[in-house]
Formats: sequence, structure tokens, C-alpha cells
Amino acid sequence: MPRPKNKKDLITAANTGYEKLLAMIENRTDAEKETAYDFSTDEKKKEAHWRRDKNLRDVLMHLNEWHLLLLEWIRNRENGSNKPFLMEGYNWKTYGDMNMIFYRRCQKITEEEALARFKDSHKKVMEALETFSEEELFSVC
Repeated sequence: MPRPKNKKDLITAANTGYEKLLAMIENRTDAEKETAYDFSTDEKKKEAHWRRDKNLRDVLMHLNEWHLLLLEWIRNRENGSNKPFLMEGYNWKTYGDMNMIFYRRCQKITEEEALARFKDSHKKVMEALETFSEEELFSVC
């Protein structure tokens, strides 16, 4: 799917990806549900998340945490606060360390709870998206 160039296409892409992910989750076999993720033999997968996330819960909670970052950034923007997008103390060079904080704090959450949280944060992000104009979403600052 090409990169969205307008609000309508962005919403369509977000909903399409979301529905595709939910369908993949729903259609997993029992064996897939029980197998830990291991991409260590794939030389193309060098980024940290390929080593970090070991199961669906880890992936869903990672997505949820980034949704929450976005929602907090939007709230701060609406309140006139100029807080950065990332958690305090992190930048775009160190956000991998921030992702490890997300990973560690979510290890006791069940897959079912992770899915519920992800669905809820997705819904809130989509509602927030509706409040932005085309210009706000697609103009370069």
C-alpha cells in the first residue's frame, strides 16, 4: 500500500492494517500461539525489535505504548505544552532504550489484556486522528 497522502487515505490505511492484524491474530493455529518468536537466523532482521519481542503480547504492548505516547503528545499540544513526543530523557537516538522500558513493564500482562489495551488505544488514536485537519496531518513544519 502506498504511503497515505491525505487524511482519508491515512484513515483507510490505519483501519486496513488494524483489521489485517486482528485477522492474523484470530486465525493463528494452536502451535503458532505457543511458539516463541525467534528471528535470530534471519540475517535481514537486525533491528532490536526482532530480538526483543518474543510473543504476541510483546508486540501488542509495544504498539499500545506508542499509541499512548502519541495520545499524550496530542494532549500536551492541545494544552499548549511543548513537551517532546518521546518520554523524558529519551531522543530519537536512544528510543531503543525506551522501548526496553516498555518491554520490561509489560511482562506480567496477559495476551488477552494486551489485545484489549491495544484495541482501546487504537480506537482512541483513530478518534484523535479525526480532530486533525488535512493541513495539520500533511504539512511539513
